[in-house]
Amino acid sequence: MYRLLVLLLLPLSMFAELKIAVTYPYIGALVKEIAKDNANTYVLAKGNWDPHFVVPRPSLIAKVRRAEGLIINGGELEIGWLPPLIRRASNSRIAKGTSGYLDLSVYIEFLEKPTRLDRADGDVHPQGNPHYHLDPNNILILANVIREFLISLDAENKTAYDKNFQTFKNMWSLKIKEWDEKMKDKKGMKVVQYHNNLAYFNKAYSLNNIGTIEPLPGIPPSSRHTLELINTMKTQKPSAILHDVYHSTKTAQFISSKTGVPIVIMPHDIESLDEIEDLVSLFDYLTSAIK
Repeated sequence: MYRLLVLLLLPLSMFAELKIAVTYPYIGALVKEIAKDNANTYVLAKGNWDPHFVVPRPSLIAKVRRAEGLIINGGELEIGWLPPLIRRASNSRIAKGTSGYLDLSVYIEFLEKPTRLDRADGDVHPQGNPHYHLDPNNILILANVIREFLISLDAENKTAYDKNFQTFKNMWSLKIKEWDEKMKDKKGMKVVQYHNNLAYFNKAYSLNNIGTIEPLPGIPPSSRHTLELINTMKTQKPSAILHDVYHSTKTAQFISSKTGVPIVIMPHDIESLDEIEDLVSLFDYLTSAIK
């Protein structure tokens, strides 16, 4: 009876979990690594969806409305679907510019920054390529930023967040060494992609992307571009066609049949394939897929 009375007299804040909405599964995984039981994480997009296009369903609006913090990838990756969610949720705690809003892209050095912005160049992101989380070295930067964000919202649990981050950092640093060792003989390997979402992964492991099946970002492949790419591949002899999980492989299969270059499915996020259950298995898969 005495213990029950003590519990009832304790402030509710001691038992409250932070409610954090995140745009993509990889961000949710990082929040869970750093927060553990101190946060309830709402992931808005599924890992096998095209990250550029998410339908703002009522269930997602409800998640954003409940959130005390919102963490986004940024780089305008969510520009087509997140703003309507935020407007409909009417949650002032996570509005852009508030302490409850975190744009991870601010802390990353972007690749492929455009020298001009013209719709004739396709769906170009003004800041550069937004798929930066596929460099495992950037994951540590993001984890530390999330640690600081959680502390800013919940200073009482600073010690736990710091400890969890250090544990994650130690584990991830060892995995980076393992992945570097696995990929060291792949340096200079030529590859083709459907969409250049692997730019950061390719840079991290010195892979040479010689072309994309898309003629321009976000533009479906044309017959003319496909034939030109086939000719390029016959000359340069890439080792693989690296393909995402959310575009059709029909054109890639045609190109593969004409060039003999195999298609390798490269997941971009957690749960984009059944076997990708967490961040470690994502990069285990990516670094093992290329032969």
